Amino acid sequence: MTLPDVSSNPCAGRRTLVVLQPGYLPWLGFFDQMRRADVFVYYDDVRFDKHGWRNRNRIKSPAGPQWLTVPVLHHGKGQPLITETLIDARSDWPRKHVGTLRQYYARAPYVKQYLPELEELLNRPWTHIADLDIAVVDLMAGWLKLSPNVVRASELGIGGTQSERLINFCLHFGAQRYFSGSAARDYLDVGAFERRGIEVVWQEYQHPVYLQQYEPFVPYLSAIDLLLNCGDDSALILEDSHLP
Repeated sequence: MTLPDVSSNPCAGRRTLVVLQPGYLPWLGFFDQMRRADVFVYYDDVRFDKHGWRNRNRIKSPAGPQWLTVPVLHHGKGQPLITETLIDARSDWPRKHVGTLRQYYARAPYVKQYLPELEELLNRPWTHIADLDIAVVDLMAGWLKLSPNVVRASELGIGGTQSERLINFCLHFGAQRYFSGSAARDYLDVGAFERRGIEVVWQEYQHPVYLQQYEPFVPYLSAIDLLLNCGDDSALILEDSHLP
């Protein structure tokens, strides 16, 4: 959904913008940023990072964290943009992912509530990783009672390099606050934001501890771990993990 350009509206309220690359079954910090956003931009037209989170995430097994990876095509593709990256359809990865979740979360109290809907979504005929990621995020956001205003960067036609482009996103949507993960401290030009009247707020995420399968507790897994273990309480647990 493309939002209207409200940058010229003097009556627009104070807005917070979040820009994140789409991810597969993201962790709780992703959804913490989403819930703070008045406008959430999927940064889908930057280069696909081969060893990042675009096509994989971790769940919990009796032996510890276990990767779920969607195979993508690399050979002969150079460095495609995320929105151009193709899923390798030769592998029956949906069956493997659902089977792994069903095995490791067999005793989780909410597996029957969430897994069938996720299974149906994963088994659709996906061709591009960005489309799959965004659909999965949309499904999980609904479970977490989030209803953000979302747009894909690839739909906006807004250019600029690194910080400049993020500033242009803020100006386009009339956002006076840019909320960012702390990893961006290494490259974000905060002064450039401030010169355009935009406040940069850093996420200092406090990961919640909740009842998991198997001991000991492991943080920073996919948010599906929280949902399968805590069900409808997941939204409250996410909301309680916030900045002071």
